[in-house]
Amino acid sequence: MRATQWMGKYRVEVNEVPDPQILNDRDAIVQVSSTAICGSDLHLFDGFIPTMRRGDILGHEFMGEVVEVGRGVGNLRVGDRVVVPFPIACGNCSACRRGFFSVCENSNPNAGIAEKFMGHSPCGIFGYSHMMGGIPGGQAEYVRVPFADVGPLKVDSDHTDEQLLFLTDVFPTGYLGAEHCEIRPGDVIAVWGMGAVGQFAVASAKMLGAERIIAIDRFDYRLAKAREAGATDVLDYEEVDVTEALKEMTAGRGPDGCIDAVGMEAHHPTTAVHAYDRAKQATMSETERPHALREAITSVANGGTVSIIGVYGGLMDKFPIGSLMNRSITVRTGQTPVQKYIRPLYERIRNGDIDPSFVVSHTMPLTKAPKAYRMFRDKKDGANKIVLKP
Repeated sequence: MRATQWMGKYRVEVNEVPDPQILNDRDAIVQVSSTAICGSDLHLFDGFIPTMRRGDILGHEFMGEVVEVGRGVGNLRVGDRVVVPFPIACGNCSACRRGFFSVCENSNPNAGIAEKFMGHSPCGIFGYSHMMGGIPGGQAEYVRVPFADVGPLKVDSDHTDEQLLFLTDVFPTGYLGAEHCEIRPGDVIAVWGMGAVGQFAVASAKMLGAERIIAIDRFDYRLAKAREAGATDVLDYEEVDVTEALKEMTAGRGPDGCIDAVGMEAHHPTTAVHAYDRAKQATMSETERPHALREAITSVANGGTVSIIGVYGGLMDKFPIGSLMNRSITVRTGQTPVQKYIRPLYERIRNGDIDPSFVVSHTMPLTKAPKAYRMFRDKKDGANKIVLKP
């Protein structure tokens, strides 16, 4: 089969690789009909996530048709159309029983590597480094799905792939970011980063009843998508001081909730600050560029909530712990336990509350994955969300 492989920093290739095989009774094999490039895949492409190996198959957002099931998979049949969550979860451990599927205790075969970096291991993740299990991803013609009796959601044929594909990750992740803020009537929510996750955070904040939603980015086409998703206001951080603008827009209080949908490769218009963090990151003195997170913490209202859904990998410098502690700010974060949210959000789609396909800007064959990665990273041709078709 053909698959997108990581071949080193700034380099991916589509090559012929062996077809996946059933390895466990709880496995299934899915023939991929659609897959997507996630913003967090760019952290792999740009070489910021450790423990990647040449030839690793990428991709954690995919859906398709079940073509084979293990003997222990009683919920799926050959021919079922399924959407597959990016976290791999056993459904039986203490974490899974409490709904924390993204920190499943049994799905990461390389838990020891993650423990050295993080203290404890999160779950296994498709196509996202050997620290997260070294599990082949879904930017391929076929994929092995472990614990298939827990993760995949059977879906109907009444919706297109583009309407359902983002249940795998970015829609639930955006929703989690908004839910973290415990939105009440009249609340003001600010969202940093208008990639697809940020756009879904905006849409979700609207669904949850926020009165005012402020989207922050520097690209006009992404800010336009944010308005389409439900943003009442937009800020170009290259044109305004975001913290001061947010104070002015909220009578000096700041937003009730701030959502960081940017993560480790944040950009900042202040040359000195950006240069400092780029230099620290390049020398591995820190692994993150935390401009957006610093700004979210210093901008949120006293007693407010900062929700972190952008991906971070390790250590950051100049973290504003004084602001966080002294102003009674709540921080909520985590990789999304997609299995917890996938069914209710699927019902939102079926009920017509949202059509997630609004984020799609390009559809390309899988063979064009190297071009798609470069387009997406460089924000060329309005690349907002790229769907690949095997």
